[in-house]
Amino acid sequence: MSTPDHDPAPHAHPAEGPAPTPELAARPEAPVTAVLALGANLGDRSETLDHAVAVLTVTPGIEEVRASPRALTAPVGGPTGQPDYLNQVVRIRTVLSPWELLGVAHRLEQDRHRRRTVRWGARTLDVDLIVHGDLVSDHPDLTLPHPRAAERAFVLLPWLWLDADAHLAGEPVAELAARAAHADGVRREPPRRARLHDADRVLPPPPAPGTSAPAGGSDDGAPEVGVPVDGLEGGVASARPWTDRT
Repeated sequence: MSTPDHDPAPHAHPAEGPAPTPELAARPEAPVTAVLALGANLGDRSETLDHAVAVLTVTPGIEEVRASPRALTAPVGGPTGQPDYLNQVVRIRTVLSPWELLGVAHRLEQDRHRRRTVRWGARTLDVDLIVHGDLVSDHPDLTLPHPRAAERAFVLLPWLWLDADAHLAGEPVAELAARAAHADGVRREPPRRARLHDADRVLPPPPAPGTSAPAGGSDDGAPEVGVPVDGLEGGVASARPWTDRT
């Protein structure tokens, strides 16, 4: 795995474009459920998704991470000859605002040197925010729910595998998936055994001034964070930075 060179909780905003609405910028008073869709078809796709899920588990403001089984998906649209995608849906509980979560998604993509040069072209990592609680937004940089999620089998099927009772914009995901085009091109990947330790030096933020880091951790002072699940698929990892999980 490669090593990100930044804090794992970069609540960065899009660099250009309109400012967020108050609703997008506001943190919820209590944790809400948000759903992210991940996809990659360049490089080591499994490692890329492992890394993204592991970073989410140590991001302050994210309290629980549930990752779906993964799907191998034939490309739809874009240039011909692309490799198949590996797709996954991640459901989280979070107190981050939608705008902050969008920033986290963008930084995950930047970790993998995402380049937006060709529409629907191959990419190292794509991270889309699908829903954030019940919020509805038509902001040009963040439309919620995601405007095309209801027709994308590579989003709907992994989401359904994760949560058979899921709803999107008031409709059962199961019904949306049954109607989705290209569903025959989405194949469930067999589960894998994986164990990640601290996402290859992805660290939670430093202690507040005047406090000391907890005892333990690696020789270089970095705490070790284990995420023992079956390939991070269908597993649960509570976001508890600065602790060992074994």
